[in-house]
Amino acid sequence: MVEQLQQMLEDFKTGIEKVQSLPDMAQFKAEYLGKKGRLKGLMAGMRDLSPEERSSFGAKANEAKQFMEKLIQEQSTRIELEEINSRLDKEWQDISWTDRLKDKGQQAAGLHPLSSVMRGLEDIFLSMGFDILDGPHIEDEYHNFEALNIPANHPARDMQDTFWFQDKKHLLRTHTSNIQIRGMEQHKPPFKFVGPGKVFRSEALDASHEAAFHQLEGMMVGKDISVSHMIHFLRTLLSEIFQKEIKVRLRPGFFPFVEPGFELDYECLLCGGTGCSVCKQVGWVEALGCGMVHPNVLKAGNIDPREWNGFAFGLGVDRLTMMRYHIDDVRHIHSGDLLFSQQFKAY
Repeated sequence: MVEQLQQMLEDFKTGIEKVQSLPDMAQFKAEYLGKKGRLKGLMAGMRDLSPEERSSFGAKANEAKQFMEKLIQEQSTRIELEEINSRLDKEWQDISWTDRLKDKGQQAAGLHPLSSVMRGLEDIFLSMGFDILDGPHIEDEYHNFEALNIPANHPARDMQDTFWFQDKKHLLRTHTSNIQIRGMEQHKPPFKFVGPGKVFRSEALDASHEAAFHQLEGMMVGKDISVSHMIHFLRTLLSEIFQKEIKVRLRPGFFPFVEPGFELDYECLLCGGTGCSVCKQVGWVEALGCGMVHPNVLKAGNIDPREWNGFAFGLGVDRLTMMRYHIDDVRHIHSGDLLFSQQFKAY
């Protein structure tokens, strides 16, 4: 009977290699391990063996059963994966295949213009060696105000209409400067990083203002950094953004987290400086606020201002998108209007 058991195992190993489907595997398993299978038939003959032979053969039969069950499981898993992959290959469709979309009467897909500009900005900063950081939309009072040199009694808080939560300790962030504080807490100088994202303010809606919009703020901290370094960097940045030279002007500005502070404007690209609703008829568009990082802000980030300094900047991504695509009203960007979005097949 031992020879019969060995022959059955040889037949099993040869036969299982030929099984190519799960239904066939179920039938194959029944042939060898079923109630009327070959193994059961061999074990039925154990009643004619002596007690010693019965014990020895029983152990070998159990080993054979475990071997066959293991091999059946492995082969079944392989067959199942092959069937899944085959089905996926047959059903897979390239949704970016524009010809397929056109055949169905649909327009070619593309990024929203705001997403396209944001990705372009991130690519520019990455090429300049900046890290891209992220931060929470729901912020605490410390990271949004106090750590940025805006204490509870500071008049700058009156300049920002803020969406506060009921506990009066948390809010929807009013700028992405909170990312700068968190970045300083997590990084040791020298460093340079930017934090893009959505911010929220209780604004009166018009052609150039929304209650929820996008900013990108960044900072560079090192040793012996000057205003001249900042101006050169920002000119280079704007040239990269618009892919051409544009007219800019720098004027004094007040931001509690920088000293000295500046505002950088560029000539309106929609009207060429003649005046329109976007530039409020002045011919210039505010591009970004900037300045040398205030020593108190460096201290809040656990950085010694006697050893390190740097500059910070923040720009409005929505307005850049308007300039890039000649959009005359920021409300169009967030309208969700497909007729508007389909004009921009931006990638």
